[in-house]
Amino acid sequence: MTYFPHTKKEIEEMLKEIGVESIEELFLDIPEEIRELANKNFLLPPPISEIELKKEILNISQENKTDFISFIGGGAYNHYIPPVVKEIISYPSFYTSYTPYQPEISQGFLQAMFEYQSLICDLTGMDVANASLYEAGSGTAESALMAYRINGRKDVIISEGVHPEYKEVLRTYLKSLKLNIKEIPLNERGETDLNKLKEILNENTSSVIIQNPNFFGVIEKDIDKISGIVHENNSLLISIVYPISLGILKPPKDYNADVVVGEGQALGNSLNFGGPYLGIFATKKEFIRQIPGRIVGETIDKNGKRGFVLTLQAREQHIRRAKATSNICSNEALTALASTVYLSLLGKKGLKRIAEICFDRAHYAHKKLSEIPGIDFPYSGYFFNEFVIRLNKSAKDVYEELMNIKILPGVLLSNFYPVREKEILLAFTEMNSKEEINYFVNKLREVLR
Repeated sequence: MTYFPHTKKEIEEMLKEIGVESIEELFLDIPEEIRELANKNFLLPPPISEIELKKEILNISQENKTDFISFIGGGAYNHYIPPVVKEIISYPSFYTSYTPYQPEISQGFLQAMFEYQSLICDLTGMDVANASLYEAGSGTAESALMAYRINGRKDVIISEGVHPEYKEVLRTYLKSLKLNIKEIPLNERGETDLNKLKEILNENTSSVIIQNPNFFGVIEKDIDKISGIVHENNSLLISIVYPISLGILKPPKDYNADVVVGEGQALGNSLNFGGPYLGIFATKKEFIRQIPGRIVGETIDKNGKRGFVLTLQAREQHIRRAKATSNICSNEALTALASTVYLSLLGKKGLKRIAEICFDRAHYAHKKLSEIPGIDFPYSGYFFNEFVIRLNKSAKDVYEELMNIKILPGVLLSNFYPVREKEILLAFTEMNSKEEINYFVNKLREVLR
């Protein structure tokens, strides 16, 4: 876009039109000390040429460390992205389009979102999916709010196995509504403790939030029992999923989840320094009126031609604010499109194959690591592509030593739980070859000697 600066004459005309003497007068409502502070801290250097700017940006980018072997997961995963995904989403008609507000305009993007919703329903087995939320954390919070709108109960139970950052987002969202959050501990296998769940559950419980596989990588073996317990109490079961795992794990519909949320980054989106990511959100048809965000529907026009429209969008801009189900505005449409392309390319067989590779690599690594003295495993439950190791020394020290030889050995659990200073969460994807895993295992063995 060409930049058209205002001329001095135009600025004077604008100020005269609105009845003020100067630009500074427009900012008088801001306290003087803050304006002075801003003036001191926002002193920009003189302008430079485009050639100089490119060199400066290139120098900054070369500080990125891109040649490390990574075993980092914990909610964001290094999966292979076929080049055609970026090629398609880079089309100007997709890349520059703003989120469609008009119900029937922008047919191409509306169809893309319709296909995305259909794929998420196929993946989860649920009846309906929205056109995406910001990321899994906001999806988790929105799901609890939706459950509260449905049954009016004020207690939300969350498993200890839910990602700690999702819990923080949940607490922030629910604080103003004064909803209560109760946490269920994990058992020795790393699964949600069923007995504790039964103790805490009561007539005030609105929803129970379970992550499967959970933050520590453990698969909830008794998810059917959890579902039964929750529904006997007439509460809602909210399941947080890792979408790649659904290539081999049973879909949430099979254990009667009421709401399914998850992080869609793994489906064709890059690791972008924390975002933008993609909040998957799907539910049962009976709850469609309470779903946050928007739903794109398929229809025919007066001439019988197939078309797409924004069917439901109970946002505060369209209905009374008190009745709005969400303030989600610019949803993650481009990342949702990337996931649509990714899933379309892989198909069911391809997704299953990716999931099998992730599973195999993780279990291969687990076996190799179990042979190293000084390593044990806090949890004995089944896992998909992640698991926790406990070391015989400071995990942070080990981490730094491995960093020096360009290995990123997972996520330090002390980042979230200070007492777990000897534990690391490891993740494995199709990007980690067996040769890489062997190299990592050998180096870790040397560091622990």
